[in-house]
Amino acid sequence: MPAVTTVESRFGNEGGFGLANLPYGAFSADGRPPRIGVAIGEFVLDLAPALGDEVFTAPVLNPFLAQGRGAWAEARRRITELLSDDSADLAPYLIPRQQVLMSLPIEVADYADFYSSEHHARNVGNMFRPGADPLPDNWKHLPAGYHGRAGTVVVSGTPVVRPCGQFRSGEAVVFGAEPRLDVEAEVGFVVGMPSRPGEPVTTAEFRDHVFGMVLLNDWSARAIQAWEYAPLGPFLGKSFATSISPWVVPFEALAAAWVPAPKQDPVPLDYLTGRHGALDLRLEIVWNTTVVSRPPFRQMYWTPAQQLAHLTVNGAALRTGDLFASGTVSGPERDQRGSFLELSWNGTEQIHLDDGGTRTFLSDGDTVSIRGRARGPAGSWIDLGEVVGTVVPSITSER
Repeated sequence: MPAVTTVESRFGNEGGFGLANLPYGAFSADGRPPRIGVAIGEFVLDLAPALGDEVFTAPVLNPFLAQGRGAWAEARRRITELLSDDSADLAPYLIPRQQVLMSLPIEVADYADFYSSEHHARNVGNMFRPGADPLPDNWKHLPAGYHGRAGTVVVSGTPVVRPCGQFRSGEAVVFGAEPRLDVEAEVGFVVGMPSRPGEPVTTAEFRDHVFGMVLLNDWSARAIQAWEYAPLGPFLGKSFATSISPWVVPFEALAAAWVPAPKQDPVPLDYLTGRHGALDLRLEIVWNTTVVSRPPFRQMYWTPAQQLAHLTVNGAALRTGDLFASGTVSGPERDQRGSFLELSWNGTEQIHLDDGGTRTFLSDGDTVSIRGRARGPAGSWIDLGEVVGTVVPSITSER
């Protein structure tokens, strides 16, 4: 505890980025190319010169992630030791966070998104299949998901262009700007160590392969999605933009956040059992300046380790930089729903904002922020940062 107090007095504690956290990101400053740093208080520690390690001169985390869990633990030990040393002259290696430009922290190899909140799945089922079982027959047997486009994953702060596509308008099929633009509050997991083709990754091996987590906004074009969904599922309605937070929180920082996994009935098949747990993360969705929801991540039905096991059970290999997302995080209460589709109940209920306006889905110029925190040591909380995006008009509407 004295060391934490010393660190906070030296570096400040803006954003909850203290010694218990130490998230990694790609930053640029002083006209130099992007390189890797760690957030500490109100500063970024420039890791390459501070540790004398050229792996951190890369513009993304991938080369460091590929070194494996031993290297991740050793780097964290050295960073913690350096920041805890009152006699160390760190001034040459510290840059105020307000003076840096953050970029995408990883080169995304593959991207997959899951559908793992029972509350979200039941809400969607009740909206679109009233009177029927809201959950598909397979939902409690496997973590359902789909593959997205790695090339449209963007860093927080990147404007989101309203997508265009075809959708049904009344009885007609039309082409135009998406009228029902939505968000989904999610958590993303960053793969460090690859796996061999044909060799599934077990739930117990999750920590050997997955480095850490980011906050993720799975932007969704609901009208396009509804029209194209049958028979193959998400495509253009999901592939135009996925935003992630700039700071990757390593799992070493989340040791106190693991909690028992929720009870699953029926008991899953053997490859989905074994050692795994849930994470006690608290999310918050801010629409312009209004907090509209606080989704609780620990209630997700399928855990991150089960998602990874299912992702690889057919022999699909992991690659360094793979990103997989939890799916929309929703809780049982109305103010815990993780999408505007749910909050507005498919556009039938207005959402009131602090500026006096009302919405069902996003208007051009709206900004959405998803913030988060995780349970830390000794009952504390650590900051997961935020992922922010502002909607700009579609290219078609500007022509």
